[in-house]
Amino acid sequence: MQRAASEGFRGAERYERARPGYPPEAVAWLASALRLGPGAPAASAVVVELGAGTGKFTRRVAGPGATGLRPGLTVVAVEPVAEMRRELAARVPQARVVGGLAEAIPLRAAAAWAVVCAQSFHWFASAGALGEIHRVLAPGGRLGLLWNQRDESAPWVRALGEILEPLEGSAPRFRTGRWREAFRAGEGPGPDAPRPGGFGPLAEARFATEQVGPPEAIVERIASISFVAALPEARRAGVLEEVRRLLARHPATAGLARIRLPYVTRAFWCERR
Repeated sequence: MQRAASEGFRGAERYERARPGYPPEAVAWLASALRLGPGAPAASAVVVELGAGTGKFTRRVAGPGATGLRPGLTVVAVEPVAEMRRELAARVPQARVVGGLAEAIPLRAAAAWAVVCAQSFHWFASAGALGEIHRVLAPGGRLGLLWNQRDESAPWVRALGEILEPLEGSAPRFRTGRWREAFRAGEGPGPDAPRPGGFGPLAEARFATEQVGPPEAIVERIASISFVAALPEARRAGVLEEVRRLLARHPATAGLARIRLPYVTRAFWCERR
């Protein structure tokens, strides 16, 4: 596991408090694409979520607020960090929470109707992980991917990104697009060419959402980023102070009691061949 993940994701309570959830439209789109509604062909369905964290997505399909999904849906939430698992189990007791990695999923072959990776696939994107996902998916099962991405078309959000970019180091990031290489590796020239792990092409949808809160909530959101949380204490404090100065001085945020941080939610799915 990457150091930024193993150390940066230890603050589970802060992660839960600071991170936004997913817009209902994005969850509904992905649930429909993965055929998790009442009309799905299987008599019962197991959904595996990899890198489930504190359950930001899990509760949308397993919690008491989950609507429009098939009766008897079983959600297995796989999360490698023990502190995250404890937070997840407390918040979504309806899910089966287990330790494990995407490269070694603790389920039998063909056990899952769908696999979901919400804000996580970039951490383990590889042919090995795709092979494991292919193994646990039943024939015709589907893989769903979901990310909230800061919308840097807003100038102040782009300025925020400029503070963070020098700190990323080797931490995998969704925005680089490198996660797609796991799907492209060895791909043939035609649309019907075999793909690594036996998956069809990715379909995508985008949704606008936002996180609203006082300036310090935005600071806490930045503090929850893995590679920021993993910094030495003094360096981390300096970065967060730089974020406070940006919010206090930028024309779009200066003097506001509540700030709207815009996101674009990117959702993808593909089918096991």
